[in-house]
Amino acid sequence: MLISILVPIYNEIQTIEIILNKIHAAPYPPKADYEIICVDDHSKDGTREWLQKYSHKKVNVYYQDVNQGKGAAIARAIKEAHGDVMIIQDADLEYDPNEYPILLAPIIDGHADVVYGSRFLGGTGTHRVHFFWHYLGNKALTTLSNMLCNLNMTDMETCYKVFTKQAIEGIEITSKRFGIEPEITAKFSKKHLKIYEVPISYYGRDYDEGKKITWKDGVSAIYCIIKYNLFN
Repeated sequence: MLISILVPIYNEIQTIEIILNKIHAAPYPPKADYEIICVDDHSKDGTREWLQKYSHKKVNVYYQDVNQGKGAAIARAIKEAHGDVMIIQDADLEYDPNEYPILLAPIIDGHADVVYGSRFLGGTGTHRVHFFWHYLGNKALTTLSNMLCNLNMTDMETCYKVFTKQAIEGIEITSKRFGIEPEITAKFSKKHLKIYEVPISYYGRDYDEGKKITWKDGVSAIYCIIKYNLFN
């Protein structure tokens, strides 16, 4: 089994080397191999130049000509990936690659086509005490998405989405920014795939540490939930 780690990157010079080292050191299933697909979304803080000097046989780096957003970077990564299973991994250290076995287990065991890593499911994961309004907004967006998808997720907006090659086949991602989260959820739901959630840790960061999502992305997410569930 080949596992593709999809890493969208924009202005992450402080964390890019650390996250790549963590991905390389992550525990993978026996007899499984991995590849890392990095897509730099036209970084301007030195990340792009650092990646151009970086070399590793398991890492392929692609560069966007202009800044387009996380959704566009992930769509490019999926296009370039060869894996039987794909994991979306942010480059900002909020999510821990050591938890790949938890994320992969339902797929390896044959139960799931898609697995979401939930920050709100409980379990033993470590969680930073963080923004209340972000938490409330996340719950509201997840609830609206659940109502239209007829799902009972706890964390639609999570970064950690794992899916088989067959699950993503035929799905065209059109959202350029963070609208990818409700879009891909709606499209997984419409394919009637077996979707599971597992509890994960979450090491959230502040805006002065590089966090990029804003309230405007929350408004956009509402539009995307309605668009991709009712009109697409």
